[in-house]
Amino acid sequence: MRIVYVNGEYLPENEAKISIFDRGFLMADGVYEVTSVLDGKLIDFAGHATRLERSLGELEMANPVSQDELLTIHRELVERNGIDQGMIYLQITRGAPADRDFAFPDPDETPSSIVLFTQNKPNLADNPVAKKGIKVISIDDLRWGRRDIKTVQLLYPSMGKMMAKKAGVDDAWLVEDGFVTEGTSNNAYIVKDGKIITRERSHDILHGITRAAVLRFAAEAQMQVEERNFTVVEAQAADEAFITSASTFVMPVIEIDGAELGDGTPGPVAVRLREIYLEESRKAAV
Repeated sequence: MRIVYVNGEYLPENEAKISIFDRGFLMADGVYEVTSVLDGKLIDFAGHATRLERSLGELEMANPVSQDELLTIHRELVERNGIDQGMIYLQITRGAPADRDFAFPDPDETPSSIVLFTQNKPNLADNPVAKKGIKVISIDDLRWGRRDIKTVQLLYPSMGKMMAKKAGVDDAWLVEDGFVTEGTSNNAYIVKDGKIITRERSHDILHGITRAAVLRFAAEAQMQVEERNFTVVEAQAADEAFITSASTFVMPVIEIDGAELGDGTPGPVAVRLREIYLEESRKAAV
């Protein structure tokens, strides 16, 4: 029985309740973050907290807790649930007004709602999938235009995951105007002649916290990085590819739309970046 956090209270998960009028439930009017836990410590917490503030600001939504309070809540949940490796999911919505309405409620009258819960993943760092890589398909990117805001509007990414599952692969890369934007829940990269290529930051993609750390580590390791658009055809002709996210860290991609990359095994750049990311992130964990 997990202990979760709901609007100021730590509760057994079966006792946790949210109003049916909560705008996260009715309107997908909310934002979220997922922070990984390794060795009982939080990975990239400051980055996730900063991005949370940005997402809230872009939606003019009030933050019900300070960053210090948020850190305390995260640590308390890790301790209460005995998490060594896993994740903490955080969601903030615009709250639960007295009735359903498209107009935003007055934040002075309707406080934001906040929910956090843990997910225990004992093999998060040693995920066997990382040793063999994943396969992806490409699908049209039909999401709204502000993907840089980490909202709970996740219907189409969920549909993309199911398209991939039905195709017998692991995930999908989203394509807009002929170019790959990102994965369903991750940032996308290809590697050609030792150069790492990934789409530049804009409203078109999520500004990944793991992405930022990986690109910084790549630069420190004197790897070449080019931030630009790339097509599926270019990706299929790449030497290797990978994705990054808070829950997968660096995950090699070995096939795109049926085209095998390299020799069909995880490439050296992705493998090395995963090693570096895990090593350095553990050192900096809080």
